[in-house]
Amino acid sequence: MKKILTLCIIYRHPEVLLGMKKRGFGQGRWNGFGGKLIEGEDIEETVKREVKEEVGLAVSDIEKVGIIEYEFRGNPEILEVHLFKTDKFIGEPKESEEMKPRWFGIKEIPFQEMWPSDRYWFPLLFGGKKFKGKFIHKDLDNILEYELKETDLI
Repeated sequence: MKKILTLCIIYRHPEVLLGMKKRGFGQGRWNGFGGKLIEGEDIEETVKREVKEEVGLAVSDIEKVGIIEYEFRGNPEILEVHLFKTDKFIGEPKESEEMKPRWFGIKEIPFQEMWPSDRYWFPLLFGGKKFKGKFIHKDLDNILEYELKETDLI
């Protein structure tokens, strides 16, 4: 069983905007902005809605850069995350009930307070690459195995 999710990284070289997740799945971790598709929405509409809800920005020119599947041992649900990036937005980042935003220099990204897979695919995103991958987790903090490939086919 697959659950389709979105994630948008707002990246304006040399900075990236991340949000500290304040509740729910991923609480206590820095992450990009995104979430679940609502019936009737396409993936791009979901990205734009989620960014607006979580950080108050209207994003445009979103570019799809990756698809990553996450599997957690003992859980039959596979999370299929469609990754986007943009440097085009209107507004100022604002804290919401779900996320507390903060800009980080790309050399100061707090990988120790993020999902463990992020340290593997963030360099591809910053390098302008497109990619597909799969991460199999033992639990929330430990990766058992992974595969990550550059591709032009997203």
